[in-house]
Amino acid sequence: IQLCSLSVLYKSEPRAVLLKAAYDMSSFSFFQRPSVREFMAFTSQPIVERSAKGSRASVKQQEYLCHVYVRNGSLAGVVIVDSEYPSRVAFTLLEKVLEEFSEQVDRIDWPLGSPATIQYTALDGYLSRYQNPRDADPMSKVQAELDETKIILHNTMESLLERGEKLDDLVSKSEVLGTQSEAFYKTARKQHSCCAVM
Repeated sequence: IQLCSLSVLYKSEPRAVLLKAAYDMSSFSFFQRPSVREFMAFTSQPIVERSAKGSRASVKQQEYLCHVYVRNGSLAGVVIVDSEYPSRVAFTLLEKVLEEFSEQVDRIDWPLGSPATIQYTALDGYLSRYQNPRDADPMSKVQAELDETKIILHNTMESLLERGEKLDDLVSKSEVLGTQSEAFYKTARKQHSCCAVM
């Protein structure tokens, strides 16, 4: 799972203006980084330009997803993530960043702004914090814990079923159990076989 880029843009006509961006280039070779970074900045602009105000969208670009959120006030955010990154967490991040950006940066500076002139420094922190969506987002953490619990429960049921099969062998080999007890066990086993875990 990787969060590669987080950008804030202003949706103006005819072109979107890049206001601030942060990138994580750790998965790319040293020589690829400048080109990849440039391509990510380039990709964010037409996505914002083609998105309606008040909309959210996800655009697939090779093995990456570009999630865009354009607020009604023309402030927009784009995250570029790999396909495994949860889209709900990406949109939560965009909402949080755009809300904070709109509170900290004067709206007058948006149309004429540039990454060098805009005084907003939180993007790198967000990019780092949201690299692991499970740690950054409480809902993802809960979902992951539920998934782990399901796996543990499934494994436990499988081991119980294996033990049940071994119990069958023990019952049939037993010399201590009377015929009536053995018949009772087999009847109970048949009645509960309808409830087997898949």
